Amino acid sequence: MELGTTAAVVAAAAALVGWLVRYYANWYLHERRPLGEKQRRGLPPGDLGWPIVGNMWSFLWAFRSSDPDSFVSSFVARYGRTGIYKAFMFGNPSVIVTTAETCRRVLTDDEKFKPGWPISTLELIGRKSFIGISYEEHKRLRKLTASPVNGHEALSIYLQYIEENVKCALERWSEMGEIEFLTELRKLTFRIIMYIFLSSESERVMEALEREYTTLNYGVRAMAINLPGFAYYNALKARKNLVAVFQSIVDDRRRQKDKNEPHRKDMMDALLEVEDENGRRLNDEEIIDVLLMYLNAGHESSGHITMWATIFLQEHPEVLERTKAEQEEILRRRTQSQAGTTLKEFRQMDYLSKVIDETLRLITFSLVVFREAKTDVTINGYTIPEGWKVLVWFRTLHLDPEYYPSPKKFDPSRWDNFTPKAGTFLPFGAGSRLCPGNDLAKLEIAIFLHHFILNYRLERVNPGCPVRYLPHSRPKDNCLARIRKI
Repeated sequence: MELGTTAAVVAAAAALVGWLVRYYANWYLHERRPLGEKQRRGLPPGDLGWPIVGNMWSFLWAFRSSDPDSFVSSFVARYGRTGIYKAFMFGNPSVIVTTAETCRRVLTDDEKFKPGWPISTLELIGRKSFIGISYEEHKRLRKLTASPVNGHEALSIYLQYIEENVKCALERWSEMGEIEFLTELRKLTFRIIMYIFLSSESERVMEALEREYTTLNYGVRAMAINLPGFAYYNALKARKNLVAVFQSIVDDRRRQKDKNEPHRKDMMDALLEVEDENGRRLNDEEIIDVLLMYLNAGHESSGHITMWATIFLQEHPEVLERTKAEQEEILRRRTQSQAGTTLKEFRQMDYLSKVIDETLRLITFSLVVFREAKTDVTINGYTIPEGWKVLVWFRTLHLDPEYYPSPKKFDPSRWDNFTPKAGTFLPFGAGSRLCPGNDLAKLEIAIFLHHFILNYRLERVNPGCPVRYLPHSRPKDNCLARIRKI
């Protein structure tokens, strides 16, 4: 009895200390920061968490559990469905927005919001990359890179290369026995994006770079602790190695250009040659940061979404059957002289497109993007103070039962005769900073699934393998499986 009483006292004391610490954190952030009385009274409901770490422990705890959505649902349970909550995330006082109205407003209002990625993320991805530059610089670089990546002519050229590599990879994997399906897919998509930007097909270089990118991505969603043994420390080292490789490539390409050595024109040449209206060209830091970001985004998302789409198709035979029937019909309409898939056929893959959209919705590869308030902004009656970060929480948006009934069910048919309400489906972002490689990504995924569905099947070694949600959703075994030829 005495022991139980002591334990109860200790527990009560611990709870009291915890409450006092959190109270102090909230007081410090509200009272010591230069916020006016009107700003403080108008802040959204929420919880600023613990001193220094804020809500990061809660965030990481949720995303390392089997229920990552518990992080935001805890705000909803405590403060109601306001669609906007204050928090302290990634070292900054922040506001989380979770509904279509709030997300769309933040993403499309360039007068009130600018990119607001944490300093730790900018250090990894690059201050001169798309996520760190001004609206004017972003617009210029987007104009430069969008057409060579997403344009009709470019996609027609890349399609043949994508298809050849997909067919070779599937044949090779079917002969390898057990493979980490995700790892192999990421190698495939990295080869494709390297071809587009650097015309490079060196296995040694690509494998080395891809390993560095894996380490880099583990640090993007981690706490910014720059000490040996921590993910962020390792990620900074990976970035340093990537920058060194890209610098050597830039130097070699400049030498080739000076000597007029013939080579296949690619995105690197476009970056070296582009000039603004004043004749200014990109310096090496700008070129390297753009390359580093594009090569990362251009293979990670495609690889992960392709894996999940394949898994979902295998787990839902009725969906697989309907998808396969569509692809077989496309084959039946071909002439005997046609060598491969055309862009016109890709546009005709209506149901497969719904499979991809449903996978994008359910997985939500990028769970959040960051903006910063350029001035005090009022949304839903609440004030977002100037300088506060705004976290656009795509994951909650895509799993909202108000927009998507039975949201955690894989159901491509939900897209039949359905146009999502503006702001409810944002797999590639929205507004002026919409992902410039979205069409290329969907083309890669569709071409892979076209050949896989018609000729192969996936046999997972551990079908019940738990899922990790950071930095991106994936089975813990990277989808250990065998690829069987039909």
